[in-house]
Amino acid sequence: MAIELKIPQIGESITEVEIGEWLKREGDFVAKDENVVMIESEKTTVGLSAPDAGKISKILKRKGEVARVGEVIGLVESNGAAPVETKKPKRTAELHAAVPSEPKPQLPTTTTEPKAIPQPVAKAAEKEFSSSDIGGRLRKERPQHSADLPSPEAKLQSATRQYVAGREEENVPMTLLRRTVAKHLVEAQQTMAMLTTFNEIDLAAVIALRKEFTEKFVEKFGVKPGFMSFFVKATIEALKLVPQVNAEIRGNNIVYHNYFDIGVAIGGGKGLVVPVLRNAERMSFAEIEIAIGDLAKRAKENKLKPDELQGGTFTISNGGVYGSLLSTPIVNPPQSGILGMHTIQERPVAIEGQVVIRPMMYVALSYDHRIVDGREAVTFLKAIKEYIEKPARILLEV
Repeated sequence: MAIELKIPQIGESITEVEIGEWLKREGDFVAKDENVVMIESEKTTVGLSAPDAGKISKILKRKGEVARVGEVIGLVESNGAAPVETKKPKRTAELHAAVPSEPKPQLPTTTTEPKAIPQPVAKAAEKEFSSSDIGGRLRKERPQHSADLPSPEAKLQSATRQYVAGREEENVPMTLLRRTVAKHLVEAQQTMAMLTTFNEIDLAAVIALRKEFTEKFVEKFGVKPGFMSFFVKATIEALKLVPQVNAEIRGNNIVYHNYFDIGVAIGGGKGLVVPVLRNAERMSFAEIEIAIGDLAKRAKENKLKPDELQGGTFTISNGGVYGSLLSTPIVNPPQSGILGMHTIQERPVAIEGQVVIRPMMYVALSYDHRIVDGREAVTFLKAIKEYIEKPARILLEV
C-alpha cells in the first residue's frame, strides 16, 4: 500500500516550504519514524519522517523545489518490516571442502573470463574534467542521490566554469531561511528609526565570581556558569526599569509586555536563528545556561522546533564568541531593542585615579527611536553595566 509523504503544518503563519536534502533515494528502505527528507521553512529546518516502514517508491519534489503545506512530495510502499537478508547456499566447492574425501589427482583446468570491453563513455561519466586537459588536476566528484543530481544545463555550466583555471565561481541558491532573514533585516532598516548607543563594561567581578564557584556549579548542575546567564539576568532587570525597550508598536498603539521572552541569537547549521527563552524572569542561572546550551546544540543540528523561534520581546546577540570588538546589531521586528555583546579584551582603564588593566567589553543597544528615546536607551545600557559590574545587585534586584 502506498503511503503519501505530505508537508506537515510546522507553524501558524507558514504556508509553504522548500525541499532540502533527500536522505533516501527511490528504492531505499526506510524505517518507521526515520527522517526521509529535510524541509526548510522561513524559520527553521526540520526532518520529515516516514509514517510507516517501507520502500521509497517515488520522489515527487526535488531538492530546491517549493511545496505547500499538505502537498504530497513522495510515496512510500509500506510493508511494515525491513527487508530480510537471505543466506546464500554454500557453493559446491565449500561443501566438498567441509566433507573429507579421498585424494584425487588434480587435472589441469583452464578458466575463460570475458574480456572487459572498453567503455570510454562510462569512464568519462565517472569523472568531471576541469583544467586537467590543459595541465591541471583531475577531480572526481562524490556520488549524489538521484534526487539531488544537477540538471544537464547545470553540469554544462559547471564544466564551462571550471575550465577557466583560477577564476572559479559557484552559484548557490539562498535557502528559504536565509532569504527570510535577509528580508526581515531589510524591512527593519526601512521601517524603523533605528539608532545605536554604546557603553563598556568591566567584567572583573563576574569573572572572579565564576572562577570562585565554577567547580561547585558544575558539580551541582552539570554545566559551567557562562557570561550569557549574567547578561540575561541583567537585561531582565534593565527591562523592568525601562519598559519601552520591552514593548512594540502595533498600528498606532504601543504594547508593553509584562513578561520577558528573551531571544538569544545563535549561529545555526543553516544560518542565524533566534530561539526564545520563554518567561526568562522565572529561570535560574543554571536553567538559563542549560537551556542555551541545548538550543545551541540543536540549532547546529537543525533540530529546533518552529515554536521555539517564534515571538520574543527582546534579543541578545553575542558577537564576541566570533571575536567581534564592536558592532551595531539590527533590531528583530516587531521588537524594539537588541543588545549586542562583544569580545572581552584586557585594556588600561582609569579607576580612582589609577591606571589599571581590566577585562573590558563593549556593549551596544540598537533600538527603535519611534518608541524608545535616547534617554531611555542610555538608561537601559547604563543599568546593564551596573548590574554586570556589581552582580550581587542582580540577586538582590536593586
